[in-house]
Amino acid sequence: MSVSPGAAAPLINRPLLSELFSAFVIVSISGFGGALPWARRMIVEQRRWMTAEEFNEAFALSQFLPGPNVVNFSVVFGSRFGGAAGAAVALAGLMGPPLVIVTVLAFLYARFGDLEILSRILAGITAAATGLLIAVVAKMAAPLFHKRWDWAPLIAIAAFIGVAIMQWPLPWVFAALAPVSIALAWVKR
Repeated sequence: MSVSPGAAAPLINRPLLSELFSAFVIVSISGFGGALPWARRMIVEQRRWMTAEEFNEAFALSQFLPGPNVVNFSVVFGSRFGGAAGAAVALAGLMGPPLVIVTVLAFLYARFGDLEILSRILAGITAAATGLLIAVVAKMAAPLFHKRWDWAPLIAIAAFIGVAIMQWPLPWVFAALAPVSIALAWVKR
């Protein structure tokens, strides 16, 4: 994180292991079906353990690791503040409650899965999760557009157009834009 010479460095609260666990329990329960928006809200906006830029950087790292992004993020975040123990408690807080909830729901679905109202409820949950995902993407992209208007937002817009609008395969869009992005970053340095 770079701070301009005249600006004061932001205060970062260092969470205890119990705070890490309880925060990720809240995230996992609140974000059933999509924990990223809730993780960002908890870590950046409510607890102020990271700035928006730091969150984006940690999340970008977690996208390169194999496995689900939010799970990777919990391990990266937990290890940043508590080492291996922090990674373990953040992961346990994120994965424990959904495991219990899914087990109970699987039992209930096996028993009552033929009810029409259940399919309506699931459709509503899907719509809400989609809206939350769109909202968090907008919040994560905002620092790119407020900070500077150079090539980075243009690459993001080009990727969105290629995948969402043109419906080109993601690997093709990635293969085309990654070298361009790397070259532009190299030239800018």
